[in-house]
Amino acid sequence: MGSSLLTNSSAMTALQTLRNISTQLSTTQNRISTGQRVSTASDNAAYWSIATSMRADNAALSAVSDSLGLSAATVDTEYTALTAVVGDSTGGLTKLQALLVEAKTAGIDRTKIQADITQIQQQMKGTANAATFNGVNWLSATATTPATFNLVSSYSRVGGTPTIGSIGLTIANYSLYTSSQSGILDTVSGGASVDTIDITSLTDSTADQTTLDGYIAQVTASINSVASAAADLGAVKNRISTNTDFVKTLMDSVDRGVGQLVDADMNAESTRLAALQTQQQLGVQALSIANQNSQSILSLFR
Repeated sequence: MGSSLLTNSSAMTALQTLRNISTQLSTTQNRISTGQRVSTASDNAAYWSIATSMRADNAALSAVSDSLGLSAATVDTEYTALTAVVGDSTGGLTKLQALLVEAKTAGIDRTKIQADITQIQQQMKGTANAATFNGVNWLSATATTPATFNLVSSYSRVGGTPTIGSIGLTIANYSLYTSSQSGILDTVSGGASVDTIDITSLTDSTADQTTLDGYIAQVTASINSVASAAADLGAVKNRISTNTDFVKTLMDSVDRGVGQLVDADMNAESTRLAALQTQQQLGVQALSIANQNSQSILSLFR
């Protein structure tokens, strides 16, 4: 083929090769700068779509993790208060029961025992009122306290359908005091509630001894009820802890899955970058040589 001033085939080939190398080089540099081989939908529409959905799921799981943290703090607050109300030999229902048994002793000064009982009653009510976290109090319920309380515990998505799991709690199972006096400690039975027991006027008479027996039975039943409520919340605490660990592990798994779909292999990309830069230099050299061929035609006209 003869030489032509209008069509330089060698230069055109070299230029096309150089454009292709520049495009690959731009792609490789973008992967290195972003750390991703699929950073936009145009890179790989299917993988980008999957990765975007998985990132959205992870954001929802992060919210679940935060919610579990809040739930754990709330449950722990109520659990701690219930445990304090059950008490031991120095306070709470356990001490109250011991005082009532002591009051069965003939000739004992029940007025002085009542002074201790009153302090315990006030202490238990104060504990229940203080069991508040973020405005939530299940032990001292008011008219506005909801009957049930749902703690968000999980999130999953099958196809396009999300499912949010929760732990449902019935507040009446934990309420020690309520505005309608239907709690564990303020429900009236036998003329008094645990909160209003008063033995000041009781004597050694058979009738009064029977009344004391009723008070003791009432406190014993309350101990069982409060202990049962505390045990239930203890189980909820364990469930929340397990769910928290699982959600964090699941988030890590999703992150790994997204990484496998879209992350760039930096070792491979750095090697490819070096190769493309060399090819680019050779392409520039080839184009320069092709352009020089056209210049040599001028010598024929001298």
